[in-house]
Amino acid sequence: MAHELQKTIARNSLLIRSLPDQHVTTLLSHAIWRRYERGETLFLQEEKAHAIHVVIDGWVKLFRMAPTGSEAVVSVFTRGESFGEAVALRNMPYPVSAEAVTACEVMHIPSHVFVSLMKEDPEIGISILAATFTHLHSLVAQLEQLKAHTGAQRVAEFLLNLADCEDGACEVILPYDKMLIAGRLGMKPESLSRAFTRLKTAGVTVKRNHAEIADIETLRDYADSDPAESWSRS
Repeated sequence: MAHELQKTIARNSLLIRSLPDQHVTTLLSHAIWRRYERGETLFLQEEKAHAIHVVIDGWVKLFRMAPTGSEAVVSVFTRGESFGEAVALRNMPYPVSAEAVTACEVMHIPSHVFVSLMKEDPEIGISILAATFTHLHSLVAQLEQLKAHTGAQRVAEFLLNLADCEDGACEVILPYDKMLIAGRLGMKPESLSRAFTRLKTAGVTVKRNHAEIADIETLRDYADSDPAESWSRS
């Protein structure tokens, strides 16, 4: 049984927050709430999709396994973020696997519940489209980073997305291990280490799983600068 805090997080997720209250109540009443330990599998690539997933707490990664056995991280999701909408509603196999990268809680909404509600109220499709568009926008942003930014700039943007301050100094706790951070940013672990070293010129000091940022605006300027300028300062 979900507690009120869990339900509040679910209600505030992009997928659900725009829905009328009666539909939200229906979805939450049919939802399956599960806790996963770090490293536990949510589902596997090519497994048939039967549910849409909303992260209530912690972090979940989506990844694909190449024929060579190497892992390609597609995305990482945290509190309030959803995934699996498109394949679940089309009753298709998952193109990726999902794994808990920290201890986490996930709400699973059976896809047939969503389909039934969409037949009753087509406006629900707008929420699905909004969530799908957000995933697409995120993938486009990742592609832009890979093509147009140095490794250090990608790491800078990653830290900026985690920072909860607008100006001055701040400290960021790295939410998961550096191996996964490297995979998420399309880098090798040794490249990530070099990127952290380069960011010292932008006032970033990394100690284990903490990153101390001397001035958030300086780091923002570094992330937004021309890549050639970033390399010259490295």
